[in-house]
Formats: sequence, C-alpha cells, structure tokens
Amino acid sequence: MSEDDYVLGTRDDEIDRLGVQHRVWRPRMLAAFQRAGIGTGNTVIDVGAGPGFASVDLAEIVGPSGRVYAVERSRHFLDWLAGQARDRDLGWLQPLKKDVVEQPLGLSGADMSWCRWLLCFVEDPGAVVRHIGTALRPGGTAVFHEYCDYASWRMMPPNPLHERFRTQVMASWRDSGGEPDIALWLPALLEGEGFEILSTDVHVDIISASDFAWSWPREFVRTGAGRLNELGYLDDDEARQIATMLDDVPTSARMITPAVAEIIARKL
Repeated sequence: MSEDDYVLGTRDDEIDRLGVQHRVWRPRMLAAFQRAGIGTGNTVIDVGAGPGFASVDLAEIVGPSGRVYAVERSRHFLDWLAGQARDRDLGWLQPLKKDVVEQPLGLSGADMSWCRWLLCFVEDPGAVVRHIGTALRPGGTAVFHEYCDYASWRMMPPNPLHERFRTQVMASWRDSGGEPDIALWLPALLEGEGFEILSTDVHVDIISASDFAWSWPREFVRTGAGRLNELGYLDDDEARQIATMLDDVPTSARMITPAVAEIIARKL
C-alpha cells in the first residue's frame, strides 16, 4: 500500500461503501453530537475524515459562523470532499491533508473533535489522542465511535463463510498495525492525555436482511472480499463466494452487528 492508501482502500468503490455506512450510522452519530453539545458557531475537527460524509453534516450543523476542519491523509478522499464542499457552498469546511498519527493537527482552540473507526487502523492510537488533545481548547469535547468487540459480529445461525471473512478482516487490520477492539484501551489513553470521560455507551443490533442497516455489512462484504483477495488473505474462490453471501439469505436469518463503543470525553 502507498502512504495515502488504507487496508480497506481509497478507491471510488470504497467511497461508495463509506457513503452507505455513513447513512446507516448517521442517526447515532447525530445523537452523539447532540449529547456532546455541538452547535452553531462551533469549531470542530473531523479526525480521519475519509471522504468527509460526517464533515459535511458537521458543517451544516455549525453553519457559516463556525468552522469544520476535515483532517485526512488520502489525497483522493480529500479531493472528493473538496468537490462536495464546493457543490454545497460550504466555504467554512476546510480539508486538511495530514497523517494524524505522524503529525500534530496544526490546530488549537477547537470546541470539539469527532473520530469514527480510525483508531482501530493505526499503529499508535495514543499519538492520535494526544494530537486531538493539543487541538482542543480546555473544556473541549472529543467524541469517538470505535469497535470494542469486533468478534461479536456473528450470523444467526453461524455461517462458516462469514466466520472466515471476519477472521481475515481482523487479521488484516492487525497485520497493518491496527487493533479491531481498540475501544477497550481508549478510556485509559484519554485519561493519560488529560481527558475526563463524560459518557460511554455501546451500540450493537440484531438485524435481518429486510432492515436498512443490512446494507452496511452487505456492502462491506462485497468490497472487502475483493480487497482481502488483493492483499492475499482470501483466494479467488473464497472471495467470490464471500462477496455475495449476504445477498440472498433465508428470511429467518439474523445478524449481530460488531459492538461499537461511544465515548465522549472532555479536555481538562
């Protein structure tokens, strides 16, 4: 992978998948923003913004009197976001190209930060937490959604293809320096960088193929099988079978989604 790439990729099909994922998770994200007290005129940092679906929502919340910084290392993602900001006339949404592990964010005095499914992919999550702390004002709020039990992602009844896919997903993340269950360590990392925990919650559902939320794992499996094949974790036959395994399941089938921890913390 190049320095701008990720284990899940940064191509257009990954942008499309992230768009589906964002639409599924948007209600819980917006509820977290409300609990964190984000409002008009705030300065907010989207840390590891990807193609910026959350950044756009944040910009619409804070309005022209506020500011949103979308910090991301992938040039392709940032170019896509810049086009969205331009099309929507969101002049107060600023994309910033930075590696949030290797570099300080170069910002200070922000009211809030948002970080979703970033820490599980990086080699040094403590550095990201430290850089967030430096960029926030005293009393500023950091909001995280990160996995706390990825192996809880199960089919009901269990499906051997799905078990194989989930196992290889976790292996690929760990081999690239990440930790799928990073939220288990996040409270201690935050405390070590001068934060106090304001609230915690866990998000996990049991869904069926008729639920809109099913589109989230279905699209991840479709694109992820091919990506794992490219990276050598699945052979051609496995990838083909896995890619479509969630397209046609019995009406009785259910899925337990991977457990996501929500942590809201305040910089002291």
